[in-house]
Amino acid sequence: MSEKMKAVVVRENGVQIASVDRPQPKPSQLMIKVRSCSVNRSDLLTVQGQNFGHVGGGSEKVMGASFCGEVVEAGAECKGFSPGDRVMGVGAAGWAEYALSDWRTTLPFPSDEMDYIQAGSLLSAVATMHDAIVTNGEFKAGQSILIQGASSGVGIMGLQIGKFLGAKLVFGTSTNPERRDKLKDFGADFSLDSNDETWVDHVLEATDGEGVNLIIDNVSGSTTNQNLRATALNGRIINVGRLGGLNADFNSDLHAERRIIYIGTTGRTRSPAEKIEVIRLAKNDLWEAVGQGKLTMPIDSTFHFSDAASALERMAENKHFGRIMLEVS
Repeated sequence: MSEKMKAVVVRENGVQIASVDRPQPKPSQLMIKVRSCSVNRSDLLTVQGQNFGHVGGGSEKVMGASFCGEVVEAGAECKGFSPGDRVMGVGAAGWAEYALSDWRTTLPFPSDEMDYIQAGSLLSAVATMHDAIVTNGEFKAGQSILIQGASSGVGIMGLQIGKFLGAKLVFGTSTNPERRDKLKDFGADFSLDSNDETWVDHVLEATDGEGVNLIIDNVSGSTTNQNLRATALNGRIINVGRLGGLNADFNSDLHAERRIIYIGTTGRTRSPAEKIEVIRLAKNDLWEAVGQGKLTMPIDSTFHFSDAASALERMAENKHFGRIMLEVS
């Protein structure tokens, strides 16, 4: 008879704690005793019925995709991990007392001093923004970068990565003045309100009329054509998030005139091999900086995982700055 554990599951009336079967690792997987989990936009979409790419756990739909804790068991193919190791993992069904992560998408804590809440906030943000900025954005030192929707967890990480990689100018947008004022503490040279119709003019003024080389767009929707105006000739726009809407007017002529490369990206449709490569590249370029405290994550709020519904409500309000976290005990 399978051992049981507590997990956050999604049902027709929302999320709740349930008793589910404890997972068993495959040869390539680590079983992790979960200590904390990050709350991502994709988790909210899952509950809203828009995205079920991250649920797992057999007959029950267990929430979550990013977590950290200690290794309790390693499959026969796993290399470099032992029981007791403190690690960060990604994989389906992470909002639970135990979760599985492929050893190739699992990273050790980058410093002994890091606690579980801070550690649990980092991996998905670092990997997502490295993939957007470096792999898809082909960003180079001396270029300029704009993070659209910069007060979210991934947005704040994007600001810091841009600055760490040698950006000439870093722009960040937020529609809330209090959150916007905090962006400078995480690498933004200019903090802009994307609801202000003149924000593009400020970008062009700061870049001598040229526009930015790279926009990381966590908003899309109503900002789409403004982004096209704000991007330099032969620049790139990476569509990471759709907080501002899934559909929008698109000026194809402006896109063509400025010869902009427009790339969409999401983790939901990636193969296991692609996800492994995303983590490997992020680790190679940025994990030392994470361990040195050069890339950090502000924690907006922490909820016990039995109160995951409140954490998701906080996400839905769109008033958070940084990560919303779940603590598992």
